[in-house]
Amino acid sequence: MTAVFTRGSQEAAAGEVEPPAPRADCIADSAGGLTFDVTDPGEAGAAHLLLRLRDSDPAVEVRLPLTPAADGRLRAALPSSVELPEGRWNAYAEVESGEPRRLVPGVNDLRSLVDRAPSGSRGHVAVRIPYATKQGNLSVRSWLRAPHAEVGELCIEDGGLTGQGRVYGTALTGAAYVEAVLRGESGRVLRAGLAPGGPAGSPECGFAFSLRYAELADSVDGDGIWDLWLRPAGEGGPRIRLARLLDDVADKKPIFTYPVTRVDSVEVGPYYTVDNDLSVRVSEA
Repeated sequence: MTAVFTRGSQEAAAGEVEPPAPRADCIADSAGGLTFDVTDPGEAGAAHLLLRLRDSDPAVEVRLPLTPAADGRLRAALPSSVELPEGRWNAYAEVESGEPRRLVPGVNDLRSLVDRAPSGSRGHVAVRIPYATKQGNLSVRSWLRAPHAEVGELCIEDGGLTGQGRVYGTALTGAAYVEAVLRGESGRVLRAGLAPGGPAGSPECGFAFSLRYAELADSVDGDGIWDLWLRPAGEGGPRIRLARLLDDVADKKPIFTYPVTRVDSVEVGPYYTVDNDLSVRVSEA
């Protein structure tokens, strides 16, 4: 049942200071679901946890009922079966017809996301990671990839990039390869064959690839960014963006940093984009 609050001492007197924003502790499960434990917003009426997709117009929203839980808090569940389109979702507490109030983050228990290995049996991979915004509010970063190519260990040596990965939701064939596509010039493509690899215990869906920095540098005029894709069935099959999603880090770009390599007059190095996709940047030294 949906929780109903009684106002009690929160009957606001004129000039009373606005109560602190409600706080939410988050627990993630290995299937991709989230549980939110929210402090009492201090308003009377049925309450919901509201997730609103940032920059959506018209607004795209998901409402989850808040029900009584332990310690006088309220709980909302976002199961993995509820589809959450890819993007950043701002989290609010909403009581009856009142204005939604932004939630602030409490304790996030994301241990189940570390080294997560979903089955991929549904044909897609759903990832939801709660995080604190720069303004100190609670948001949820969501990905929904169908299929998905998860990047594992990256190694930079001998003038190139070697990576391992695993594909979910589809099969690797003998025609599979990785391709680098120059951003802004979709017709400029470089291919790299695959070798067996990937995490232990996944020989049927694991792969390894190598890219030569000299080839990437010679194929671009000045600065450029190569976006990396997996073609698991060759040219005629799906095209899957290489990304690292299956852990507890919402924004990889400032956390996972890699050295650059000097190639003639340019520097070349991999990085993760704001969407946690893998790319290689070529820039003038």
